[in-house]
Amino acid sequence: MELTRKNEALIRTLHTRHGRKKSGLCICEGVRAVDELMLRRPELVRFSVATAEALAALQERRTVSGEVCIVPEAKLNELAGTVTPQGILTVAEVPAEPSVTEKPADPFILALDRLGDPGNFGTIVRSVCAVGLTELWYTKGSIDPYGDKAIRSALGAQFALKLRSFPDLAALRDCAVSLGYDRFCVTDPHDGENCFTAENLYERSVIVIGGEANGATMLPNCRHVMIPMPGDYESLNAAQAATIFLFDYVRLNFRA
Repeated sequence: MELTRKNEALIRTLHTRHGRKKSGLCICEGVRAVDELMLRRPELVRFSVATAEALAALQERRTVSGEVCIVPEAKLNELAGTVTPQGILTVAEVPAEPSVTEKPADPFILALDRLGDPGNFGTIVRSVCAVGLTELWYTKGSIDPYGDKAIRSALGAQFALKLRSFPDLAALRDCAVSLGYDRFCVTDPHDGENCFTAENLYERSVIVIGGEANGATMLPNCRHVMIPMPGDYESLNAAQAATIFLFDYVRLNFRA
């Protein structure tokens, strides 16, 4: 497949949130991220642009999907969103969200409220996948989960999940209740139940991790949980906090 000027222009627009929203497409960049996309959701792939070397690496894994434009390294570098690209980028459809009536299969839901850092987002997505959950919810004001930085940070792991977006935390809670998740737990760095001793924390519940700047929105009639910090430190990184909650669920439910 030949790389056309039209496709070059498309790739450049997908580095912007406006371009992704308008087209319904995104860019997945790097061998590991593209490998994950092609393994998990090959039907989403439109086309790829790659150096011969990077394409060979994917072919060894037998995960190549869709048409591929072979280009010189200089051209790939021109189109990529990183300073040191890994030789391949793929244009893919942004996955459709589940319907509002589709019930999740997970015992609890992890939700992100206005989390804006792509590095934190990527770490959380990979942890969600690692503990075996299938969904991740988030509110408006959070990072675009299909932005190129978020995809690189998560190594494409978001394509293994069902993501649901909400205008605010109140709307997220309403949806959760309608789907049978009636325990709503907001993390608080300073006050609340000890997360390691709180009862039924992971049973038909939503656990909310707040954004880096202002934390989680505090809604009335919700449960506050905290990570005990004997060192009396102000707060943990959002990704660290999410990982502690996720793997405490593993500790409680997957004992050898």
